[in-house]
Amino acid sequence: MENSVVNASLSLKDLDFDIHQLNTDKYIETAKNVKLYVKDYGKGKPVILIHGWPLSNEMWEYQVEFLVKNNYRVIAYDRRGFGKSSQPWEGYDYDTLTDDLSEIIQQLELEDVTLVGFSMGGGEVVRYFSRHNGKGVSKAALISSIIPFLLKTDDNPDGHPREKSESTAEAIKEDRIGFIDNFGKTFFGVNIINKPLSTALLEYYRTLCSFASPHATLKCAESFSYTDFRDELSSVNVPTLIIHGNDDKIVPIDLTSKKASEAIANNTYIVYEGAPHGLFYTERDKLNDDLLDFLNS
Repeated sequence: MENSVVNASLSLKDLDFDIHQLNTDKYIETAKNVKLYVKDYGKGKPVILIHGWPLSNEMWEYQVEFLVKNNYRVIAYDRRGFGKSSQPWEGYDYDTLTDDLSEIIQQLELEDVTLVGFSMGGGEVVRYFSRHNGKGVSKAALISSIIPFLLKTDDNPDGHPREKSESTAEAIKEDRIGFIDNFGKTFFGVNIINKPLSTALLEYYRTLCSFASPHATLKCAESFSYTDFRDELSSVNVPTLIIHGNDDKIVPIDLTSKKASEAIANNTYIVYEGAPHGLFYTERDKLNDDLLDFLNS
């Protein structure tokens, strides 16, 4: 009996078996009473996908499938307050959100990671370098990102006036789902002439946004609207892919990615002509190909 137990133990040890690559969804506790919902699929070098506001990991549907099939391990998680993750009252500043990301990297024992941040998620990418020294990360990607600074100030005269952010907050408080409905149309560039996605899919994305905590929705909007990352860009010391659509009405390219491309030393900057903010769907094939080329380079 003892021999059979020993043999069984040896056979498991001899297998190429990694408990962290079980291709499943799970919850990871990143702070006391805070658990983040994480999808962990595939095998290969790890890619962490960080979603935009006020969506959840499901926005990466077309990227997860593609990257796993191309031999990458893909981790996509719900930020605290969104999707299936815990909805605490506190912790929606970028320091705490980035500490959550750090916990995921540590607990999954990840190395040689590529961080991919969409829109608000670009903040966690940059803050991870300035706050955690980019530990374990070898590449980064900023997609339709809010980096480096959205707010209008004396030394950022092209930014959004504070009144615009305050008006957005009031609209969310008044009718959050109605706000999301209108926001989604601008997000994907929907108008009378252009309808790049079906009504059903647009409603699906609206539903994903509706699952977010109303409080987290407001507090995260404050974080990405008012956080200044300009002095942190020099800490991004790995090859970085920057992609943005030049018809983005949510996060204007000249205010964000154009400036980021001028401040991050080692970057590849790609402009998608005529693309809206939500290019993870509208330009999904091109985005997937560009991501893969970058990952394989």
